[in-house]
Amino acid sequence: MDMARQRAKDPGSGTRQRLTARDWADAALAAIGEGGLAAVAVEPLAARLGATKGSFYWHFTNRDALIEAALERWVELGTEAVITEVAAEPAPAERLRRLLRNGTARSIEDPLEMSLLATAAQPRVAAALARVTERRIGYIASLFTELGFTEDEARHRALLAYSAYLGHAQLGHAVPQSLPAGAARDRYLERVVQALLRPA
Repeated sequence: MDMARQRAKDPGSGTRQRLTARDWADAALAAIGEGGLAAVAVEPLAARLGATKGSFYWHFTNRDALIEAALERWVELGTEAVITEVAAEPAPAERLRRLLRNGTARSIEDPLEMSLLATAAQPRVAAALARVTERRIGYIASLFTELGFTEDEARHRALLAYSAYLGHAQLGHAVPQSLPAGAARDRYLERVVQALLRPA
């Protein structure tokens, strides 16, 4: 979520770019990734964006509204955009492979998801996490259904796949040296995929 860090002055004109609600939401997501919900404060975000508090209040009535927008943006970027990205692949097994490979790589690079999971007791975050989890597991289950598994079996395998993703993400942040890297990581993830695709 370093989009917010890239917002400054337009080098061509020497004037500030007009910030959008999305810019503020992206900045809030970057702050959540770095310091949790407590890091979402108007003045530091305004400084980060090179803006005034007035710019914030042009788009949002209060901090809660910004957090809602940031969580909605996370749903868009972290789930819907990822599904769209892999949907062009015609083979469901390859879509699953790409989801695991790309998803685990992103989760290690970006601490946002782990920060959100750590604040799951907060009602707004809990609601967003529940929505995202259901959407992701549902999409993965649809891949297994395409591969010929029953709905129950597809759901179980999707839950296993998602659990593997979350476990990998957690280890990547908490104990990164425990995970394979490079070609060894690719081989490990392929073994995960093969285990998930094994006939019942």
